[in-house]
Amino acid sequence: MNILLVVPDFPFARKSKNHHEFIPIGLLKLASYYRSEVSGIDQIKLVRGEVNNIDFTPDLILVTSLFTYWSEYVAKSTHYYRGVFPNSEIIVGGIYASLMPDHCKQNTNCDEVFTGLHPEAEKFPPEYDLMFEENDPPMQIIHASRGCFRRCAFCGTWKIEKKPSDKKSILSEIRSNKLIFYDNNFLQNSNIESILDELKEATWKNRKITCESQSGFDGRLITTHLARSLKEARFINPRIAWDGEYSEHKDIENQIRILTEAGYKNEDIYVFMIYNWSQTFTDTEKKRQKCWELKVQIADCRYRPLNQTFDYYNAKLKQTNDDYYIHPNWTDGEIKQFRKNVRRQNICVRHGFSYYSRDLEHKLINNHIKQLTEDAWYPDEVTSLIDIR
Repeated sequence: MNILLVVPDFPFARKSKNHHEFIPIGLLKLASYYRSEVSGIDQIKLVRGEVNNIDFTPDLILVTSLFTYWSEYVAKSTHYYRGVFPNSEIIVGGIYASLMPDHCKQNTNCDEVFTGLHPEAEKFPPEYDLMFEENDPPMQIIHASRGCFRRCAFCGTWKIEKKPSDKKSILSEIRSNKLIFYDNNFLQNSNIESILDELKEATWKNRKITCESQSGFDGRLITTHLARSLKEARFINPRIAWDGEYSEHKDIENQIRILTEAGYKNEDIYVFMIYNWSQTFTDTEKKRQKCWELKVQIADCRYRPLNQTFDYYNAKLKQTNDDYYIHPNWTDGEIKQFRKNVRRQNICVRHGFSYYSRDLEHKLINNHIKQLTEDAWYPDEVTSLIDIR
């Protein structure tokens, strides 16, 4: 039996630190499952996009999917391989497939749509040798838990990972000095303290590991003890979420205080902030200004509905709902202005600048000349939409 694993050519941002080498963890676990549990496996190959030099005829083609608004890339890959291998069985799984199975089936013309997690494949380690020489990944995606007990309206995690589960240990799974936890609520794990204790001493090839939580930490669960343990376990770039109203700023300030007292620098802390959402531009700008006051960075998250099947957002163009989703409380101009404000503010926070200047962003000049810069933008001000350019 020959199996082809397909990652569509998703348009990841070039500057994305953890996505520049996207690791399709689900497909790699499926590869491990088939190699271990299914007899008669001859070849398993992983490809990205539409490849024309496959040197075998696959009996089974497994295609992964990500966000619903990238559905066209899944359809493109599926239709391509259907044309090349008309007799192969094609199964599509992943986020888009799980959230919109009927649309996925019609859009891709696959033989089967697999929804949710594969219960058997979840028990197996990823087959990193399909991507990296000597089975040695430069970074490792790992889960210490699945699911989330929160029911946020903008999130699909609880719809896909319906049965929360916690691991007691992840030591035996470590294959890299850089661990990226993809848990959707890392701190909810009932074994979180023992997990952090083992990470404090964990090594790979005689070197200490570093950790990062891609989805951040549920700030409502952070305690002084847990914050210190996260620091001792070498978690970097801690992220918390501010999804609610500006009136919650005291809670956010307290979460940041706990993290800084544990040893994290303000400028290394990120606050997830959803925009193009129910809160207006003006209210979201107040939250941005509070983050400036606290000197922490913002990880901005533009909202798209869970059933949005396209996204042609372009920061340089004037656009409408025909191009991408614009919430009724927002405008195209406000969305792009907020994103611009966040980018400029983060630069100021990282470098300790009191203001941002496009002309000076990549130049080293003395402070006297900086004071005379005409295009200076100050993060503590709400920016007029006229500033978009």
